[in-house]
Amino acid sequence: MNVDAAVAAAAALAGLCTGVIAMLAFRWSERDQARPSRSSLHTDAVLPPGVDTVLSVLRSSAVVLDEGDAVVKASSAAYALGLVRGGRLAVDAMLQMARDTRRDGEIRQVELDLPRRGTGRGEALAVSARVAPLGSRLVLLLVEDLTEARRIEAVRRDFVANVSHELKTPVGALSLLSEAVMDASDDPEAVTRFAGRMQIEATRLTNLVQELIDLSRVQNDDPLEDAEPVRVDELVAEAVDRCRHQAGTKQITMASGGAAGLHVWGNRGQLAAALGNLVENAVNYSPARTRVGIAARRVAAPGGDLIEIAVTDQGIGISEKDRERVFERFYRVDPARSRATGGTGLGLSIVKHVAASHGGEVTVWSAEGQGSTFTLRLPEAGVGRDRLRMHRAGADDPPAAAGARGRLDAGLATPETLR
Repeated sequence: MNVDAAVAAAAALAGLCTGVIAMLAFRWSERDQARPSRSSLHTDAVLPPGVDTVLSVLRSSAVVLDEGDAVVKASSAAYALGLVRGGRLAVDAMLQMARDTRRDGEIRQVELDLPRRGTGRGEALAVSARVAPLGSRLVLLLVEDLTEARRIEAVRRDFVANVSHELKTPVGALSLLSEAVMDASDDPEAVTRFAGRMQIEATRLTNLVQELIDLSRVQNDDPLEDAEPVRVDELVAEAVDRCRHQAGTKQITMASGGAAGLHVWGNRGQLAAALGNLVENAVNYSPARTRVGIAARRVAAPGGDLIEIAVTDQGIGISEKDRERVFERFYRVDPARSRATGGTGLGLSIVKHVAASHGGEVTVWSAEGQGSTFTLRLPEAGVGRDRLRMHRAGADDPPAAAGARGRLDAGLATPETLR
């Protein structure tokens, strides 16, 4: 065998080996691709036709599980609620429901309270879970967040209960006093005393009904429909005049200051009522011979300049646990003192709604024994007018004013500067 023949034979043998190896590799690759892998079992391809589209438009959080309890499909809301973690269903009760449904094919529904993700405050997340079979191998879990609905229902129940209680107190007092007047008809001095008490209870009842009407109005009306530029100086002067007699009785000094010529955009009546409530509260909860200050200024904010109106008193102050609830309806820091001052517990709730409906907010700083500062933040007239135009044009409102940081800002009246 010569050299050329040997080379040719070696080349032919190498080519044959290469061809065999390539053919085996090709068949191996085809078989590997045809074999269902762990990841391929969890793709959208295993879902029945059209299911993916339906799940994408559902408002409920949706999770599809396979026969091994692995998540085949989950909506973004399911991840946001913390239902799915690491490709698995993270709620044991729902997982057990899915297994039971897979076993007998029955649809199941239950309401659960889940720990809220990332709060660390033990707040419960109320959900309604419904499990149904989806084809022969899959199980569909639909979860509806009921937290907000339950909160609204609780607020409604509390509101009805509180209104009933608040109305029952003066009405019951009037009934008893009227009986006392009838029994003391031959005692003019007693009749006069009981009649005075009746006037007090009637005034309390009238104030409560009026504040309920005011609260309903600010919640339902759009203040920007009748908006106009409102001078802050006039709002402050009106609030001071409203409480001047009451402050004079307690020898409380009313001091106003800050920048002049400021304007806000909104409903004049609602803004005057909101600021008046803040000043009235400051006077009611301040000891005699102290000072109440009202100061206004302009501050820069990302969505446009804001007008801050701070009302500061030297009163009893508010504890930390009460500060989180002072804007709730009917909530009173000191119920006994509120009865003495004739408060209804609705004033700060009205202020909160007025501020929110005008694109602003109200915040509180307070320290027990040192006093409180309530700050009303509202968009300046130009910014508010722009928001109204955008609202009427169907556009979204710009971001709301930046939130407060729970502290007093430099330049506003403080308990220390008033002393």
